Amino acid sequence: MNSIVRHVGGHRWDGVPVLNYKEDGSHFKAISRQVLFEGGPKLGAELRYFEIEPGGHSTLERHDHIHSVMVIRGRGQCLVGDAIYEITNNDLIYVPTMTWHQFRATTSEPLGFLCLVNVERDRPERPDEANAAMLKALPKVGEFIRL
Repeated sequence: MNSIVRHVGGHRWDGVPVLNYKEDGSHFKAISRQVLFEGGPKLGAELRYFEIEPGGHSTLERHDHIHSVMVIRGRGQCLVGDAIYEITNNDLIYVPTMTWHQFRATTSEPLGFLCLVNVERDRPERPDEANAAMLKALPKVGEFIRL
């Protein structure tokens, strides 16, 4: 790993590939991922940058590992549990273990955020029919989520 990775403009870094958000066929729209630091076993954490294009969204999911998120570009909304939050530059979002969450870009500009997670982590769980029905029954949540 290089001691420094140069910023090359916008929200891009030299030698850091822009990847598909996921390769698992889950439901998402217009979102990319960059792995900025692959922490390895000594650090134990991975720092990633996600960018959601206007009208896009992340997967609705939950998992055992936590997320620590910092918005560094644009504005949008996120679901954490049963609450929907307006988010903007420099906001910090904590997603606890086994908590449903989803991020959306809700303006005409991209929503970009850093996400810190454990290197060793479980796979996300998508809502089954019962969980989807429970989430849809919550008025604001039902309107917000994208499945």
